[in-house]
Amino acid sequence: MDLAAYDVLSTAVLMLGEQGAVAHANAAAEELFGVSRKVLQGVLAQDLFEPDEVLQNRLPGALRGEYGTLHYALIARRRTGDVPVNMTLLPLAGAPWAAVLELRTPEREQLLDRHHAMTRERESQRSLLRNLAHEIKNPLGGIRGAAQLLDGELASLERTGGDPSLRDYTRVIVAETGRLSALIDRLIAPQGEALQLSAFNIHEVCERVYTLVRSEFADRFEIVRDYDSSVPDVSGDFQRLVQTLLNMARNAGQALTEGRRSEAGRQYGEPRLTLRTRIGHCLYLPHSHGGLAVILSVIDNGPGVPESLKETIFHPLATGRPQGTGLGLNLAQEYAQQHGGLIEFESRPGHTEFRLILPMEMS
Repeated sequence: MDLAAYDVLSTAVLMLGEQGAVAHANAAAEELFGVSRKVLQGVLAQDLFEPDEVLQNRLPGALRGEYGTLHYALIARRRTGDVPVNMTLLPLAGAPWAAVLELRTPEREQLLDRHHAMTRERESQRSLLRNLAHEIKNPLGGIRGAAQLLDGELASLERTGGDPSLRDYTRVIVAETGRLSALIDRLIAPQGEALQLSAFNIHEVCERVYTLVRSEFADRFEIVRDYDSSVPDVSGDFQRLVQTLLNMARNAGQALTEGRRSEAGRQYGEPRLTLRTRIGHCLYLPHSHGGLAVILSVIDNGPGVPESLKETIFHPLATGRPQGTGLGLNLAQEYAQQHGGLIEFESRPGHTEFRLILPMEMS
């Protein structure tokens, strides 16, 4: 049996012998307990958890298959601090081991549930927005057309001595309806078209974004590149990933430049934006069972995401900026999910990190 296959799982898996001792542990189990699989081998399963009378009484029978699949909540012991886990023990009749023990932390299960809920919510929101946008665009086009006709009539009157200042009003109407129409087009644009897949190094995406951000913000803050050179090539839509990372970086850049205008925003030191790449192990993704992933982080030392915006920051039209459209992060999240990945973030004053997580291999 290929034991390496278990290392791509994001949940901790322990193979148990007939007496309940660990015969094999996967990479996620090493991460959970904070020790190598060699250290775990031979340890009795019950010794990996806080003393529990029910587990001690049921484990021998569970190993013999008396209870079928056993589910139980326990406290796992580890060097960095005990952690609650949900255990599933499945007996393996006729297999090389007596049972397989799977452990999940409630936080990871909640994270996965939240990601699935967010995906469903975003799909519902985009459907509603597209319907609303179509309803708005029709009368908006009529207003724009009427303003253009009126502008033409005023131009004729102007040539015969009419007041030229009246055309200023029609120009405002035309310009503003054009701006609203462009915004609506962005809302209803078909983002679900097939990805144009190719293989490339993810740092090509980072370097493109680095150049664009440096040009746009004209050295108003330091940009640090912290790349992991061991990250292998990935398969994806290069242009969409550039747009995804660019939207994340622009959001951070705007937070840095606008936040520094306030006294509170200046207390976190010289403004700095970091582009960082890493390889992640055993990560939960909406359409993946775990394994290796590429993590692209955009980190800034600005004032942080307002508490009132944290739950809705990826919603369309949600923005904390007076001039913002609230579409940048929403589109970035959509592109990330098209690649089988996601964007998550953590934020506090002085440190905000948005992470684009992409599976190493797309499903």
